[in-house]
Amino acid sequence: MTQQLDHARSTVAAGPRRFLTGPWAPAALTMIIVGVQLGRAPLWRDELATWSATGRSPGELWRMLATIDAVTGPYYFFMQGWTRLFGDSAVALRLPSLLAMAGAAALTTVLGTRLFGPRAGLLAGLLFAVVPSTSRYGQEARGYAFAALFAVLATLLLVDAVRRPTGWRFVAYAAALLGLGLCNLVALSLVAGHAAAVIGARRAAIGFAAAVGGVGLLLLPLVWLGRGQQGLQLGWVPTPGPGDLIGLPGSVLQAQAVGGALVVLAGLGWAVTGGRWPTVLALSVALPALLLFTAAQLAPFWVPRYLLFTVSLLCVLAAGALRRIAPAYALALVVVIAALGAPAQLGLRRTHEWPRSAPVDYPAAVAVIRANAEPGDGIIYEPRAGWRMLDVAVARGMGGSAPRDVLVARTAVERGELRATECADPAACLAQAGADRLWLLSDGKERDPLAAVPGERGAALRAAYTTRQVWPEPGLTVALLTRR
Repeated sequence: MTQQLDHARSTVAAGPRRFLTGPWAPAALTMIIVGVQLGRAPLWRDELATWSATGRSPGELWRMLATIDAVTGPYYFFMQGWTRLFGDSAVALRLPSLLAMAGAAALTTVLGTRLFGPRAGLLAGLLFAVVPSTSRYGQEARGYAFAALFAVLATLLLVDAVRRPTGWRFVAYAAALLGLGLCNLVALSLVAGHAAAVIGARRAAIGFAAAVGGVGLLLLPLVWLGRGQQGLQLGWVPTPGPGDLIGLPGSVLQAQAVGGALVVLAGLGWAVTGGRWPTVLALSVALPALLLFTAAQLAPFWVPRYLLFTVSLLCVLAAGALRRIAPAYALALVVVIAALGAPAQLGLRRTHEWPRSAPVDYPAAVAVIRANAEPGDGIIYEPRAGWRMLDVAVARGMGGSAPRDVLVARTAVERGELRATECADPAACLAQAGADRLWLLSDGKERDPLAAVPGERGAALRAAYTTRQVWPEPGLTVALLTRR
């Protein structure tokens, strides 16, 4: 009887221990950290693009993807179904990314455990949970968190497939790679590092080649469409220099101190651990960065967040170093890294724009218009071109009560695009609209936003209207114009 009671007590005690030392603890911590003020930061322009795309009918979305953002199409279709079920509030739009990050934290823990033992697994998961990039993209209504999830899943499945090579294990690996490519084509550069895992293993190399080749064929149409749209989507991206490459860890992790600390720990983890898998992890982090940097010398590709999928692998390598010291000191270092990222954590909850000191408060600007608009008002956006998504922000904030867009010629939906086009003769369109009051929503800080409107649009506006009142809001300026 006594033995049975002791066994029962040990079983009960083992439950909490398994939770605290297994993948659920980092997953829960990730959900808590990322979930703090999940809806506070205004949707920024990329998230407004998500809202615009997912609010269309399936046919309208297909038409848009033929013109722009085809590589984001799988995510848009997923979010289209999600918003039908859960709505399109900021929290609802970002919740899938939060859940994906929690899943990535759990799998990071499992991968670290599989390669270096339970202590390393737990430390890897905790590191992933506390770094600022996990919160930044866990609070982002885009597909980057899903790329992080599929990248660590693919790595975990590769470990199993190489250790026990069977056809079904490589099929599972291929499925994870396919999910990764559907989230972010750039993330498929992960296979450059993965290739090191099958060197000298003939059977595994055959399975790996078949998996990668099959996924490549399946994704070829998406690659073709994306290649044709690259200039339209990424024409604004500058060519990086050596300084950008040096600062890349901080850019990806959203804090230079955190990036530097993790790279140092990961380097130590690789050096003190040795063997096949630490090298595979190191190459799976380094080669995608070098490939992106090289490609960016020839075409506009340098967007550091595309490399978010490497963060989990960096955390596993860093945990390989931390497991060599006493548990209390290892946890203390995790806390130190969390503290180094605290300013970034606070900043990203105010705004998703960069730099954090330059927020763009779309809701505040829309609130001004909503509070002061009258029936018959019109509205103009400056600029209409570019990626600021001013008209989308007003449509999201005001819906059918938004002032009439007096210069629009074809809406974004009619064009199968993310941006509308304006009429060729602004003066004629203004006269035809006949609005006595116009709202002018401008990007940036303008003391006299009407005077800052360039070209024929500006001349036509100044000839017919005068400024009545101006409201400066963070990153935007709202002006009410009245007819002369």
